[in-house]
Amino acid sequence: MKISILDDYHDTIRTLKCFGKLAGHEVTIWNDHVQDVDALAARLKGAEALVLIRERTKIRAPLLERLPGLKLISQRSIFPHIDVDACTRLGIVLSSNQHFGRPSYATAELTWGLIIAAMREIPRQMASLRAGKWQAGVGNTMRGKTLGIFGYGRIGAVVAGYGKAFGMDVLVWAREASRSRARADGYAVAANKEAFFEESDVISLHMRLVDATRGIVTARDLARMKPTALIVNTSRAPLVEPGALVAALKVGRPGKAAVDVYEEEPLRDTGHPLLNMENVVCTPHLGYVTREDHEIAFAEIFDQINAYLDGKPINVVNAEALAGARK
Repeated sequence: MKISILDDYHDTIRTLKCFGKLAGHEVTIWNDHVQDVDALAARLKGAEALVLIRERTKIRAPLLERLPGLKLISQRSIFPHIDVDACTRLGIVLSSNQHFGRPSYATAELTWGLIIAAMREIPRQMASLRAGKWQAGVGNTMRGKTLGIFGYGRIGAVVAGYGKAFGMDVLVWAREASRSRARADGYAVAANKEAFFEESDVISLHMRLVDATRGIVTARDLARMKPTALIVNTSRAPLVEPGALVAALKVGRPGKAAVDVYEEEPLRDTGHPLLNMENVVCTPHLGYVTREDHEIAFAEIFDQINAYLDGKPINVVNAEALAGARK
């Protein structure tokens, strides 16, 4: 098949061991990010299979309608960036495995790295040292403090374990089924959402972005946090009410934030308020971006392509498209 891979920023995909699964295919890899429909239509002209790296590029009807040769979109995880109805109408199969056998340890590890960096003010201390100065202030330890896990899924459970290892008291808030799992794992569950935000010294968000979770962290929630507290988001930016985090940080509740995700990505605006606050640690959506996680994810993505070619498609999201699949 003629395969196009978008948004491989560091030209990493061709260096993965699993890339050998595409031997015999005609593969084109794009290393920059483009969202313009005309530019994408030109790039993807003739493509039969499209590989996406998470949600980096939006794939909507105006683009899909200009790609008559496209038969398959292969990716991993959720797909709010893809117009599934348009895919189905046009006979384009979407394959995306969402039932992972393991958590993203890479995301959990980055979350913990951000917590340490923010609590000990590591970026600020580095900047001071580079400026020819010495210590820039006094940070905080984590032992004995309360780690709030908002959303107790696979990643949240791993981060809770890190907190326990560091001597923190873990407090969970999530939907009822997840709260039950947290209790079974030996963790405390908050009496309610209000108490969760009031009692936590560090809050880490770990939930998928769906209609029910969009804006689930409100300005009122943030206002309940301690002025010494830290909020960490390595999940999705829209989990927080638009504008609420910046406004809350300006008034000092919470006192700090560490973020890996943004409303618009890639973030190119150096004037973005989060990038210009001393009480915020920012990273460019690195959560899942490790070689090890890429090997796991792209092995599945490439298996989906070969399964389709063999006439036995797997992880199909829009089974209705199979009846009218493009030949």
